Formats: sequence, C-alpha cells, structure tokens
Amino acid sequence: MRRLDARCAGYLLAAAGFVVAWVVLCWPWLSGSVTIPFDAKAHFQAQVQFLANALHSGQSPFWNHNVFGGSPQIADPQSLIFSPAILLALLSPSPSFREVDAYILAHLLAGGLALIVFFRDRNWHPAGGLMAALVFAFGASAAWRVQHVGQIASLAFFAIAFWLTARMLQRSSILSGVFAGLAAGLMVLEPDQVALLGGYVLFGMVVAHWLSGGWPAFRTSLLPIAAASVAGLAVIALPLIWTWLFAEATTRPEIDLTEAGRGSLHPVSLLTAFIGDLFGAKDPNVEFWGPYNNPQWAKELFLSQNMGQVYFGALPLLLLLAPGLTRGWLWDKAVRPLTLMFAFMVLFALGRYTPLFQFAYDYLPGIKVFRRPADATFLIGGLAAVLSGYVLHRILTAEAGTSFRRDLLIGAGLVLASLAVALLVSRGEGHLGDAWKPVALAIGWFAVAGGAFFMLQRWRGALGTAAAAILVTGVVAADLGVNNGPNESTALSPQLYDVLQPGTKNETIALLKHLTAQTADSPRRDRVELLGLGFEWPNAGMVHGFDHTLGYNPLRLEDFSEAVGTRDGIASPSERKFTPLFPSYHCRLANLLGLRYIASPVPIDQVDHALRGGDLNLIARTKEGYVYENPHALPRVQFVGGWQFADFERMKLSGRWPETDPQQAVLLDVEPPVVAAEGPVAVQADVKLTRYRNAEVEIEVTTPSAGFVVLNDIWHPWWKAEVDGVETEILKANVLFRAVQVPAGTHKVRFSFQPLSGALAELKARIEPQEPEDNLPLPPMHGEPQIVTAPGEGPMLAGPSQSVRNSLGLAPVQNTPARSGTAAAHIPSDVTAQ
Repeated sequence: MRRLDARCAGYLLAAAGFVVAWVVLCWPWLSGSVTIPFDAKAHFQAQVQFLANALHSGQSPFWNHNVFGGSPQIADPQSLIFSPAILLALLSPSPSFREVDAYILAHLLAGGLALIVFFRDRNWHPAGGLMAALVFAFGASAAWRVQHVGQIASLAFFAIAFWLTARMLQRSSILSGVFAGLAAGLMVLEPDQVALLGGYVLFGMVVAHWLSGGWPAFRTSLLPIAAASVAGLAVIALPLIWTWLFAEATTRPEIDLTEAGRGSLHPVSLLTAFIGDLFGAKDPNVEFWGPYNNPQWAKELFLSQNMGQVYFGALPLLLLLAPGLTRGWLWDKAVRPLTLMFAFMVLFALGRYTPLFQFAYDYLPGIKVFRRPADATFLIGGLAAVLSGYVLHRILTAEAGTSFRRDLLIGAGLVLASLAVALLVSRGEGHLGDAWKPVALAIGWFAVAGGAFFMLQRWRGALGTAAAAILVTGVVAADLGVNNGPNESTALSPQLYDVLQPGTKNETIALLKHLTAQTADSPRRDRVELLGLGFEWPNAGMVHGFDHTLGYNPLRLEDFSEAVGTRDGIASPSERKFTPLFPSYHCRLANLLGLRYIASPVPIDQVDHALRGGDLNLIARTKEGYVYENPHALPRVQFVGGWQFADFERMKLSGRWPETDPQQAVLLDVEPPVVAAEGPVAVQADVKLTRYRNAEVEIEVTTPSAGFVVLNDIWHPWWKAEVDGVETEILKANVLFRAVQVPAGTHKVRFSFQPLSGALAELKARIEPQEPEDNLPLPPMHGEPQIVTAPGEGPMLAGPSQSVRNSLGLAPVQNTPARSGTAAAHIPSDVTAQ
C-alpha cells in the first residue's frame, strides 16, 4: 500500500509540476503583456465577442448579419457555438484578450493533464507522463500555431479522447466509452484536419487492440465502442449536418490535389526538429529564409513561416533516437501502433513530397476537404510527446547496471549529422551567417539533454520520483520556453488589435457606428466596407455591431462571393476583387446592398478605377484613411409594386441588369405564387423596419396595392417568413436577396431563421428530389382570357405574363392607357449604373 501511495503521489507531483510549468511558460499571455495574434484575434476574438453580444442582448447567435451580407453562424465550424467558448461568452459580455488567451491556453493544460493520467493508467513512470505533458503543450505546432484556435481545441480534445479510448479498451469500460465518445465528438465539432487525423489515430488504436488481443479483445470491446459511438453521434450529428450543408454552398467544399499539395511541409523543415530557429522564424533580427513564401525555394508552397516549425525539445528527440530507435523500444508492443502512426503523420505532413499523401487523398474519407497536409504537425508533436515519455519510462525502470553509453554515442552522431546537413543547406542558400547561431544553440541544448540523460540513467535508482520530475521539468520546460516561447508569430502587443476591443477609442470605428445608427422604425440599415485597413479589421463588425459587406473567413456563401467578389479576408486594398455584377462601388448591386460607407486607407479611385466625380462623396478623414459615402445606397427594406423575370446565373456572368427601376420592380427567377403585375409599378407605401435581430426581422408595411416586400439581406433556405402570422414563401430577389408577396393594406411581415427545420427540409430535398411542378395556367376554354382588374391603385390580377402568353401561343396583350399609379416611372441613372 505504501508503494501504491508513493506512485499515486508521484503522478500528483507530475501534474503539479506540469501546472507550474504551464503557468510560468504561459505567463506572458496570462499577464496581458502580450496577446495571441493573427487568427486568434482577427477571427476568433471576433467570434467570441459576437457570441457574447448575442447572448447578453437576448439574441440568437445562429445567424450573423455582420459579415458577407449574412452567414449561417450555427453551421460555421469556426463559430465556437458548440465549444467551451460559449461558457466564456456567457460569463462575460466583453471577453478581454487575456480571457480569450487563457481559454485557448487552458486547452493545452487539459490535454497535458490527460496524458499524465494516460501514463498513470498504464503504470508508466510519472516523470515520463510529465515529459509527455510538457512536449504536448509546448512542442511543435501546439506552441508555434497557438493562434489557430480551432485546431488547438481539436488537439486538446484529441488528447482527452486518446486517454479515454485507451482506458475504454484497457478496462472494457462502458462508462469510459461514453466519455471517450463525448470527447471525440467535441474534437470533431469544429471539423478541421487535426480532428480528422486525430480520429484516424483513435480508429488505429481500436484496430491495434483487436489485432493484438484477438477475438476476446474484439468481443469485450464491442459494448464500450457502441456506447462511445452513440455518445459521439449524439454530440456531432446535427452540427455536422449543418456544417456539411453550409460547406456545400460555400466557395470551397472540396480542395483539389494540387491546391492541397501547396500546403505541404517541405522536407528541409524536419531540420527544425533539431534546430529550433534554423530559418529565423523566431529571431526578429533575421529575415526568414526558409522554404515558404520564398522564391529561392519551392514557389508554390503556401505556408506561413511558423507552420514549418516542428521543434519539440532536445531531450525528447534524443530519447526517441537513442535508446528509442537504437534499442527498438519504439517497437515495443505497448507503443508500436503509436510509432506507426507517428511515421504516418510525418509522411502525411510532407504532402506532395511523398506518394503517401496522394494515396490518402484518393482513398481516405475527409482528406479532400482540407488544404494543408502540414496540419499533421500537430499530431507529430502529440504522438512524439507520448513516445518520448514512454522511452523515459523505460530508462527509469530499466534493470540496474544497464548501460546506455553506446546509445548516447549513436544519438550524438545522428544529432551532429543533422546539424551538419543544416549548415550545408544554409551555406547553399547563402545564409550560413544566419544559421551558425541557432546551430550553436542547438549544440548547447543537446549537450544539456545529454547531461540530463546521463543523470537519469546513471542515478535512476537513487533519484526519487520527485528528483526525476524536477530534472525533467527544468530541462524540458527551459528548452521549450527558449526555443518555442513568445515570438512574432505567437505573441504581439495587445494594442495592435485595439479595433477589436468593444470599448475602443478608434475614430474610424466610432464614426462608422455613429453613421450607421438609425432611428426607430427606419427602413434603413446601412452597410459599410472596410477596404483593406489591415489584417485585424475585416471582422470588426462582429464586435461593434455594424454590417460589413466583406469579412474574414475561409467559408463564405458561394452565391454572395460570386456576385460581390470576396476572398478569405481583405487586409489591403489590392485584395479587393470586383466582379461583372459588382464592377464598381457605383453599381446597382452596391446600391441594393445598402453599401453606404466605404473606409479606405488610400483614395478610393486608386482601387476603383471606374469611379467618376460625384459617384461617391468623401465625408471624413481619419487616422486610418478616407471615409466615403455612396449617396445612392438603398434602404434595407423596400416595398416594390411590380416584378420581372431574370436569369440570375446569367446576370452574374454577364453583369447585365434588366432596364428596370429596382424601386418599382423586383427581379425574380421564378413566377410569384400569386399572379402579380409584371413590369415596373410605382406604389407609395409606408415601410417600417420595426425589429432587426440576428435571427429575426419584423417589418410593418402599409400599401394601397399588392406587391412585394423586399429585404436586402442574403437569401438562404433556412429562413422562413410569415405575413400576419401565416407562413409564406420567400422568393429569391434581385440575385441575392429576399422578397415576399403581400396584398394591399397594413401587414406585419416576420422573417425568422430556423436552422433545424430548414436544414432537415434541405437534407430531405437532397435525398428525395421532387419533380418540378408545371405552374403554367391552363389554356383558355374559349378565345382569349379575360384580364380582370379592380378599382384602386395598381392591378389586383394582371393575368398571364407576356412570356407565359408566348409559350401558350396566345396573341399579345393590346396596349391600353396606363391607370394612375401603375405607369412605369422614369428610371434614374443612379439605379441603372452598371
């Protein structure tokens, strides 16, 4: 019992040592002196703040009006709705940078603790578990790509699912199976390539268990695996359906092999496992000279400089080489599957440089959806953590008198050979002067690692668990803190992202919030465009509540992107992409969008060469640049009396609009359900936007004649509409927007976002496609049809349109004098601009 208590105390000591190391290594972020930059702020900070804004204002976070004309937030895998971040959003109406950074880093803490418990379940040495936790949390991409919040979360839940899956198989425990399924479900809830590869590792663990244990292992694991599957499916079923349907409607539902290959890890990047900062990714005084975004290397590798960093510590790597390889310990039955998976991840990360990736791309489900095989570096670090910890366990539990001198010599030779290769590469690239310092530091760290190895194996009997834990913590934490610590890729000043603070004093943000504020019941809700003000700007609308035509997200509705012209983000004005339908800020689509204000760091005519004097008005100069007004921008909601048929797909290709005033006729790609006047109809109606929420829009309209309420928000099949409480069809209008028919009188129109029923209906339509109905009216029994009209403003029943009459072979309608209120009005030049 004393021995058991001592071992339990050893694991508690290891956990405490890891927590202390976590606090020390994370303190620059936890203290607020630096913040996790780039995607963690420009994308995920905005996502968390949007969640907090919605929850604390009593709104649904399921639809996002603030970017790309509107987006189904519930279906966006990076929205954080189904992650623990929702707890942070519930607790704080304005989550600070420090709070969000702590939330991100807490994932690494949880994952590391899970690995310590994994070592405890297997009765492996606590010091080995401590090393595994440190390498997992602060090695390779866990440290260098901490700004990729979704992938950090997937990695953390992978570690938890890894531990619980191993316990489930080891103990044939149904309860462990349930928790393993829940953890795996949370890993997959934000689907990315880390989650996908992590899922393959978990699957490999199960298969290896069956192969090693035979029929008894297969039979006893069936119920726990079934419990895990049910629990996991319960977590992921609906979110994955939403995400799949959303992805199918976005700009990139599948990545081709060539595009995916551009995200490959260059083989020379494997040298960073030995030399932490070989290419100058961490040193601000050295211009990065590695193989990414460098014309002297492969010209088509699109990775940031931090994505190629795989350093996970000198001592862990030395142990993997010797005695891990030299004694064959990595081939022990206990870790053989993990060694094979580690090798698979290395080859997978190399992408186009090995045939394995093409095989995986062609035959493994899910690979085609993601664009960067280099994302496997997350799993390289995670699996290296477990393997190096296991080797340390073997050293500390080896028989007395076991000598590792030969192993150390071989390991030293392999390290020196790798350092020599690095020097040759740097000399060939003309950067020998930049490489000598990191190589010299690597020699120093491997010398320290060798000394620690010598002490651990020489005095392993005399060293207690506490001494071994202190030695491992000191060496590994110091090494990773120096080589993988805060740098320009992972830690920048919070002031650089001030525009994403809800209480920012930025004058451009303040001006736009003031300009877009509207009085109650106004039909206007003007949009803005932040034209390349910086990387951190595109999602600022999610923080401050205004609607931006663009944004920052790799997933955007294809319909909107093709019409308006969008990219993943817009960090500079040169990234603005115009389209045939949106060739200039002076065009009909810009007006229909209600794009009223454009903020640009340069004069607007340097970006939009089609502009002429008077098209836009310069209304302000701020520190960031110029603010322009589009005086022709239309309200968010309008009432239109007539309609006209249009081929939206052809319009997006040609950029040609029918010669129709959008304030008198709405363009539809189908005939309206109730026969209505075709062609422009001028109607004086009173329209009020009485309620505008994330997932609910209410409009009051008083009109003397029937027509269409047009809401200039993007059409999406999960929105539903009611007129006076009766559900009605939402027509796709003016290429992108929504319209409903209303009769004469005063009516209340309500739009509501219903993702559950909407997604199920869309899924059913995909599975059981319906034959299109023939909506053409029956031919007349005798002679020509009678055109029935009623007194009042505008026609109540116009009869078949001319296009329908032509299809039936009927004579054209005779021209008759137009009645008051129904004649086509002159089309102003500003609404027909192309």
